[in-house]
Amino acid sequence: MFSVKNGLKSKFFIALLAAGVSLGAAELRMATTTSTDNTGLLDVLAPAYKKDTGVDLKWVAVGTGNALKLGENCDVDVVFVHAPKVELEYVEKGFGIDRTPVMYNDFVIIGNPSFKQKFTGMSVAEAFKLIEKEQVKFVSRGDKSGTHSKEREVWKEALGKIPEKESWYIEAGQGMLATINIAEEQKGLTLTDRGTFIKYESNHKGKPPMVIVLEGDNTLKNFYSIMAVNPKRCEKADYKGAKQFIDWIVSEKMQAEIANFKLLDKQLFTPDAKTRK
Repeated sequence: MFSVKNGLKSKFFIALLAAGVSLGAAELRMATTTSTDNTGLLDVLAPAYKKDTGVDLKWVAVGTGNALKLGENCDVDVVFVHAPKVELEYVEKGFGIDRTPVMYNDFVIIGNPSFKQKFTGMSVAEAFKLIEKEQVKFVSRGDKSGTHSKEREVWKEALGKIPEKESWYIEAGQGMLATINIAEEQKGLTLTDRGTFIKYESNHKGKPPMVIVLEGDNTLKNFYSIMAVNPKRCEKADYKGAKQFIDWIVSEKMQAEIANFKLLDKQLFTPDAKTRK
């Protein structure tokens, strides 16, 4: 029997999932985003789920696009992601069922503190127009993640296009923390979810080189939902286990646990299972 550490993001783990290798008798296989893993939220939820149900939660953390692909390929039982438009298309195509809201935070633009005054009072669309005009280096996730999807939406709203061919626009093709580090090295900007930024801030003991330079725009809400892999398409998917986990994570007890999850005494996610459809 293979022993796999919770939260392992290696290609080896993905290969095991794809091969249908059993990792244990009482377990649930989940594909999720880098932000739920990087922030440490799953390190809190997984042992709580084990305690309440006796089931081991095994997850692989990748961009939302890749997480949904793992579900489409019948490699996992449940997906926990944050790209509403893409999720709805996924459900319409019959890949996922029982899509359920879990929580939200928001996206923020971060960069060197010197950028803060530049964007004061601007909307995110106005800020992106200025970034293009002044050719400020911008580092994109470039990985089809939920964050990458939101960033592309903002560029299209601001410019009517995505500046993919511009020399100042850099596609990292990596996770959020790695992308932040690249933006720091390039003395540029990036868009990140607030939860991962707080984790980055915590890694620097509350004094990070990159700071929030724009926040609060109504278009920057970041909604997370969970859904089961459709058992009609994937016969080996553990639908019963997926449904049990969905019901558990949106229970009053666990919604309170999500609300109480903090770093630097800052709340990373706001539960919203009862307020959003």
